[in-house]
Amino acid sequence: MKTRHLLIAAGLLVAIGFGAYQTKPSWFTRGDAAQAPVRARTVSVEVAKAERKPVPVDVDSIGTVTPISSVALKSRLETTITSVHFEDGARVKEGDLLFTLDGRQLDAQIAQAEATLARDQSQLAGAERDLRRYTELIGKGATTQVNVDNTKTQVDTLKGTILADEAALENLRVQKTFTLIKAPIAGRISAAMVKVGNFVRPADLTPLATINQMVPVYVTFAIPQRVLAELRDAMKADGSSVVATIPGSKRSETGKIAMVENTVDATTGMITVRGIMENATETLWPGTLVSTRLTVRTEHAVVVPSVAVQRSQTGNFVFVIADGTAHVQPVTVLRTSQGLSVVETGLKGDEQVVIDGQLLLSEGTKVEVRTRKAGA
Repeated sequence: MKTRHLLIAAGLLVAIGFGAYQTKPSWFTRGDAAQAPVRARTVSVEVAKAERKPVPVDVDSIGTVTPISSVALKSRLETTITSVHFEDGARVKEGDLLFTLDGRQLDAQIAQAEATLARDQSQLAGAERDLRRYTELIGKGATTQVNVDNTKTQVDTLKGTILADEAALENLRVQKTFTLIKAPIAGRISAAMVKVGNFVRPADLTPLATINQMVPVYVTFAIPQRVLAELRDAMKADGSSVVATIPGSKRSETGKIAMVENTVDATTGMITVRGIMENATETLWPGTLVSTRLTVRTEHAVVVPSVAVQRSQTGNFVFVIADGTAHVQPVTVLRTSQGLSVVETGLKGDEQVVIDGQLLLSEGTKVEVRTRKAGA
């Protein structure tokens, strides 16, 4: 038994020695690894350039499109509609014939007035002949002065009557023109509220149709009172502009300020402004709600993408890349405009700022700039 135990112990020693010999190279490798320095972490980021460029000072608001002129067509006669000469919603030009009214009664009155005028003109001609004859006879002593005076009075009376007849005839002719209702302005006409055969009169409350001027149009919106002084200065220098965009659409119209209301709303601190748009393609329709952007002036400033600006308890900051290292740079943001932040202090321009990957950065972090994705 003693010999057996010795043999087992000798076998174990041989096995342990062989295992130690097989793992001998790893002893030195682990020692070398422990002595090697830890490699610094590198963060992949996207960057953009801080730029100094002209930046518009603008105010966003919600506005309403209103026509410059809107005309409600009404009849000036009590008669019936005989013809409608337009399609509902059509574009009409100034002077286009829209409605024809029944004018037969006026035609008869005009004929009667013309006959009355002709009768009075004939009477005047007879009175003038009598006046000439009495004037000749008074020189021969064959008549009295009374006859001459009476005839002259009759001539003057008939002349006044003829003037009244001509005025009455002209009045009827003017009323005759009311039977042809024409477009007083160019624009879009509404649906006709009456059709052929309907009786119309001046006392009707509902118009026959309505024409809205489409080119140009007004856009009315409100701005804060703090912008009023700058806006007035810009209007004097003809430097202000306004852009109206239909929500959900890329179609827009550009114009200029036409009017600023003379009173600030004391309850809201807002003042109404009206811009005039050419609207040559009729992009803006009366009554449409639009997004407006009023540009008061343009100034040079340093701008960065708004996504580059980070916020902390001590204020706003950006990560600036210099020599492959990220540095924290405090900045003062004056305002934002169209996805850009206007930096008042902290940047001079031409710096590279991080716009993606900031969560993994801190002061002194090594960075690797990656190519920006297309369309980002």
